[in-house]
Amino acid sequence: MSPLRDRLEDLLGAGRPAPFGAGHSRGTAKLGGWVIEDLRFDGCEEIPALFLRPPDGHPPVPAVLYCHAHGGTYKVGRDELTGGRPALQAPWAADLAASGIAALCLEMPCFGQRRSPGEPARAKAALWRGGTLWGQMLAEQRAGLDWLAAHPMVRADRIGAMGFSMGSTLAFWLAALDPRIAAAAACCSLADLATLVGTGAHDGHGIYMTVPGLLPVARTGQIAGLAAPRPLFVGAGMRDWSTPPDAFAIARADLDRAYAAAPAAPAALTIHVEPGTGHEETPAMRAAARGFLRRHLGAVAA
Repeated sequence: MSPLRDRLEDLLGAGRPAPFGAGHSRGTAKLGGWVIEDLRFDGCEEIPALFLRPPDGHPPVPAVLYCHAHGGTYKVGRDELTGGRPALQAPWAADLAASGIAALCLEMPCFGQRRSPGEPARAKAALWRGGTLWGQMLAEQRAGLDWLAAHPMVRADRIGAMGFSMGSTLAFWLAALDPRIAAAAACCSLADLATLVGTGAHDGHGIYMTVPGLLPVARTGQIAGLAAPRPLFVGAGMRDWSTPPDAFAIARADLDRAYAAAPAAPAALTIHVEPGTGHEETPAMRAAARGFLRRHLGAVAA
């Protein structure tokens, strides 16, 4: 562990949950020649998940932790993998299956079947207990990583993380904290938090992301930079309230420095910027992220 990783773990304050175990299957559905499995994991509460995988008997494949977004749409959780959301071009499940990449999408606290208690109540309770809701989310994702790494249909050496908005931030934090993440794709969230606080734009984020004492310890780009030298994709729109140009520029500069300092790492960083794009995935951003995942994780060439 690096000193910064250690410090971030301390600030998150959640610890690691017990391993999920095998998970309870509630049934399957077909997606082309692949399978969508409806799972439940036992953690501090029941955690629903969707697992996109090849059919039984298929050789092991790469996989991603697919981290769903927030968007204030608390009814949408794990179903984003198969149902998408308006800010995305389409659900990602079919693209991932076509790329030969399995995916586990865990329903985060406050969303889907875990809507109650809601975000403010969960965040306040976590803070009063000396932890953070953000730390709980990351800890659950890392338990999901443990589960994927042990699954017989998954290549443990080729597990990535991906997401949009809240899911994007989860993806690059996961890559920062856990060296087992082989590659990460993060769209529409990379911004220097101190700059957002200075302009008031931070208030667009939910309380879920509050980590007391974070700003004196690390900037966003320094956190994401802990992923180096592993492949990282960042997508951003310069008309996105969450990645305004000044805040994005600081985070990008920190990220560039981290990758420049890591041996053989600069080519592993891919940054896709669209000047006229807001908080949304565009066709070009989708194509760039899909190509990145295929190059660095997929069983199908870009």
